[in-house]
Amino acid sequence: MAYEKIWANEPDKLNKDELRKLEKDGLEILQDIERYAKEGFESIPKEDWSLFKWAGLYLQKPKEDGYFMMRVNIPSGVITNEQAEVIAGIGRDYGRDVIDITTRQAIQYHWLQIEQMPDIFKRLESVGLSSVGACGDIPRTIVGNPLAGIDPNELLDTRQIVEDVYWYFQRNPEFSNLPRKFKMSISANIHNAGHDRINCVAFTPAVKEVDGEEVVGFHVKVGGGLSAKPYLAEELDVFVRPERVKEVAIAITTIYRDYGYREKRHRARLKFLVADWGVDRFKEKLLEYTGELPSKGTCKLEKWNGGYFYGVHPQKQAGLSYVGFNVPVGRMNSAEWFELARIAKTYGNGEIRTCNSQNIIIPNVANEKVEELLAEPLFERIKLEPKHFIGYSVSCTGIEYCNLALVETKERMRRVAEYLDEHISVDVPVRIHMIGCPNACGQRQIADIGLQGVKMKTKDKQMVEAFEFYVGGTLDTEHAQFNNKLKGKVEAEELAPALTSLLRYFEENKEPNEVFFDFYQRVGHEALQNALDEILGVAS
Repeated sequence: MAYEKIWANEPDKLNKDELRKLEKDGLEILQDIERYAKEGFESIPKEDWSLFKWAGLYLQKPKEDGYFMMRVNIPSGVITNEQAEVIAGIGRDYGRDVIDITTRQAIQYHWLQIEQMPDIFKRLESVGLSSVGACGDIPRTIVGNPLAGIDPNELLDTRQIVEDVYWYFQRNPEFSNLPRKFKMSISANIHNAGHDRINCVAFTPAVKEVDGEEVVGFHVKVGGGLSAKPYLAEELDVFVRPERVKEVAIAITTIYRDYGYREKRHRARLKFLVADWGVDRFKEKLLEYTGELPSKGTCKLEKWNGGYFYGVHPQKQAGLSYVGFNVPVGRMNSAEWFELARIAKTYGNGEIRTCNSQNIIIPNVANEKVEELLAEPLFERIKLEPKHFIGYSVSCTGIEYCNLALVETKERMRRVAEYLDEHISVDVPVRIHMIGCPNACGQRQIADIGLQGVKMKTKDKQMVEAFEFYVGGTLDTEHAQFNNKLKGKVEAEELAPALTSLLRYFEENKEPNEVFFDFYQRVGHEALQNALDEILGVAS
C-alpha cells in the first residue's frame, strides 16, 4: 500500500538529493535503461546519473566516459552453480575480465556500458540474481553467514530467513526512498560472521527460556556504520523468534524511512538517529509497529573470527567438508570463475560461498574428494593456506575506478602484502585493510592496521599519494572498538618498508601467539605512536 512521504511537506529542510528523489524515485531508472541502451550514453541526462545507483550502477572515473561499475547482490554469499557461470560470463563478455568480491559478499564489475545493460540484466534475472538495491538510498544486499546451512557453529540455518527478507525489499517502492543507504546483517554463526556492530541493523544468535523451554532466535543491534564518523551498533532489549525477523526488519526500515534525517546528507544514516534517540526510545518506537517483543535472552556470540574460514573443515552434515580459500584482495578473472564453478560442481554440489573478507568457500565436498580438489591448479594462486599478510589483506576499489578515491588501493594492497610476506614473519595473522577515501568501503576501522589514503604535500611542494595509519580495531564480542589514528603520513612509495618496520616492532615486542589487538591493548597507543615516529624520523 502507498505510504505518505511526510518529509515532502517541508521542502526547505531537504537536501538537493532529497528534492530530486521527490521528483523521480530511484527505482524509476529501471524503466529508462532499455531506452538509454538503445539511444546511447549521450542520451542520458546528467541529473539521472546518480539514479543509476538504484540499479546497482555507478559511473566510473571519469564519469563522462560512460563506463559503469556494477554490484550484484549475493545474500549471505550463497551462489549456485548456474549463478557462478553467469557471473563468469558477464565478466568475460562485458567487464574486461575483472570480477571482484566485495566486503559485503557481493560481486563487482567494471567497464560496463549502457548498451550492454539489458543483456546483463537478462542474464542475472535468468538465474535469480539482481543488482537492484546494491547501491542507492535503499535496503542493500543482506550480509550474513557464508556457512549458513552447513555450519557446525550456527544456532540455526538462516538461508530462508535471509531470502525472505531480501526478496521482500527487492524493487519494493515502499522502501526505495530512504534517507540514505541501509545495511542489514542476519547471521546465526556464533563467531559473528555478519559483522554485527558495523551494520544499520543486525540480527545475531541468541537463546531465551520461554515457558521452561530454550528457544533459539536473535538479538537485534541498530545504528552501526563506518564512513568518516563511525558508530558501533547498539543492542535493543528485545528477543526475536526466527519467524518474526522479517516483521522486525520491516519495522526498523520503516522507522528509518519516516524518521531518518534528510536535511544534511552526511548525517542521514540510521546511526545518527539511533545516537540521538538512544536505544530505549528506539525500542519504544519499534514496539509501536511490532507489538510486544520479549526482552533479551542470552547472547550466543563468541570470539570473532574476522570472516575468515581458511582450510578444510567438517560440516554439520556427516562425511562432508567445506574448504575455504584466499582470493588476494578479492580480485579474480572470468577464467578463474569458470574453473571455480567447474570445481565446485565436480567435487561438491556446485555451490560457491563468498565471505565479507573478500574470500571464497567451496561447500559440500565429500571427505574422500578433498585431496583431489586441493590438487587443482586453480589453487596455486587462490590458496588454502595463504601467507599471513596477503591472506589477511582487504582493499576497496580505489582510484582505478572510483570517483571518490584519492589513491590507488587494490593492486597496491596486494603488492604491499606480498612485500611484507617476503620481508617479515610473525606467528599470528595481522588484518590489514586499505581504503582510498573516508567512505571506508574496505572497512578500515575494524582492522588491526587500517591504511587510509590521503594526499600529502612533499618538501618540494608536490602533491603525492600517502597513507595514514590506524591501529587496534576489532569486532570481538567483548572488546569491539574502532582503530585509532597514529599521527603522521607515509608517502605511498614508502608504505611497504614503513609498514614492515612497524610490524617488526610488533614482532620483536609481542608475546608468543599474542594477536595484534591484545598487543595493542597491552603496550598502549603511545608505544605504537613512538614506533611510527621513529620510522618517520620525527624529532622527539
